[in-house]
Amino acid sequence: MKINEQLEPTVFVIFGGTGDLAWRKLMPALFDLFLDRRLPQLFSVIVLGRGKLADDELRHHLREGVSQFSRLGKVEIGQWKQFADQLQYLQGDYDKPETYSTLENQCTRRDKEWGSKAQRIFYLATPPSMFGEISKCLGEAKLARDRKRTRIVIEKPIGYNLSSAIALNNSLADAFDESQIFRIDHYLGKETVQNILAFRFANPLFEPIWNRHYIDYVAITVAEEVGVGTRGGYYDGAGALRDMVQNHLMQLLCLVAMEPMVSFDANEIRNKKVDVLHAVRPIHHDAVHQSAVRGQYGKGWLSGNEVCGYREEDGVALESQTETFVALKLFVDNWRWQDVPFYLRTGKRLTRQASEVVIQFRSVPHQSFPPEASIDWQASRLVISIHPNEGIVLRIQAKHPGPQMHLRTVEMKFNYQETFSAPSPDAYETLLWDVMKNDATLFMRADQIEAAWRLLMPVLEVWAVAPPSDFPNYAPGTWGPEAAQGLLLHPGHSWPLPAEDPKRPWCPPCQNPPPAK
Repeated sequence: MKINEQLEPTVFVIFGGTGDLAWRKLMPALFDLFLDRRLPQLFSVIVLGRGKLADDELRHHLREGVSQFSRLGKVEIGQWKQFADQLQYLQGDYDKPETYSTLENQCTRRDKEWGSKAQRIFYLATPPSMFGEISKCLGEAKLARDRKRTRIVIEKPIGYNLSSAIALNNSLADAFDESQIFRIDHYLGKETVQNILAFRFANPLFEPIWNRHYIDYVAITVAEEVGVGTRGGYYDGAGALRDMVQNHLMQLLCLVAMEPMVSFDANEIRNKKVDVLHAVRPIHHDAVHQSAVRGQYGKGWLSGNEVCGYREEDGVALESQTETFVALKLFVDNWRWQDVPFYLRTGKRLTRQASEVVIQFRSVPHQSFPPEASIDWQASRLVISIHPNEGIVLRIQAKHPGPQMHLRTVEMKFNYQETFSAPSPDAYETLLWDVMKNDATLFMRADQIEAAWRLLMPVLEVWAVAPPSDFPNYAPGTWGPEAAQGLLLHPGHSWPLPAEDPKRPWCPPCQNPPPAK
């Protein structure tokens, strides 16, 4: 199989490569890139772990994950062999110098075999507590000194709060230049998230009305139907604000609110995002209750199945005060967005899975039609659906056929699957490809991480000293606690009801439990 000849030879080192992230995400993404001929012609993957494991055992283990999670389906034996021949296991402790000297020898050996100095990408698929230690050891072993060809990739969460995020960024900066550090948020690898930029800045129809004069409010929803599952131990120490809002929802806010970029340069785009976070109106400690609502799901019924409450999940404390739902009301204080509310919400065990951005336009300044013509009038709305319905819907008014002037709400729709025959690549495919190209456009910079934490710290600090008295306060299969309605600024504002997933049967938002047997 002929592989991409444009990319430089690359050694891809995965710390913690025998774990779940590599098994479910990283290796399937690399294998799909291999099948799509988008990996370098010369590449090698070194999986670094603490346990004892032979190369053949590693390959068998990883093949099981690829077979389950590859975007391209079942693994063909010949193709897997070509790919697996480039996989090697390296056993070692992450804090021992000999691990890094062995790693250096392995990388140098490939340089000699290939007759070319290879890129070295260090992916930290380890617990976040190891990020600082591993980056320090890489620096001490002089594995980070080639600024052009060496990169380090870390997953969220980037810190637990502002001080820990600053400490981690400083630790990374001791060994690596900022240009070498790739902080992944897989949300930014989704095609529909990237399409927000294309939609806004490639279409002159919308940019002139993308401001306070025409937009009433913006609502961003990232809803999950599932509970915490096997992540209870981690999640109970994090909560929805840290796990989702500080990264995913803040990224969406920045893409919607940012100013036009001069070019598609990575730092130009990231500068515009940071400008948004700096413009967000600070949340003062004494006004947290006016800007933020938290919730925790109890036991109940969802899609006809009985589900346990958060406090009954594995790894969760019996009296846990951790939030599984967050709603925020934010304002971006600049010329474009002054006094336009941005409503953000995320939660688990909600009615259905949905990620979308809703732009609600202002009503017409003067209603020219008679009242009977516009009984069903609804404000114009733009919906950018990220998952699972990938597409864009514009809601407008049109005359219903007939002799009378009767207005009806209709929709103009664009759907990814219907428009493009090629399936969207997995987010990790996009991001790993960008790392190999040394393109940091879709990755978070240190100042952006810290600005997001700085904005949310008052909420975390107030919640820490004032535990909720009403947890659990929402049932599975609903859209969260009733208190979230109190964040809406005006009577005409509402939380949008996300579009149904056409792939699944419709079920009512709040199902009644089946009769007891």
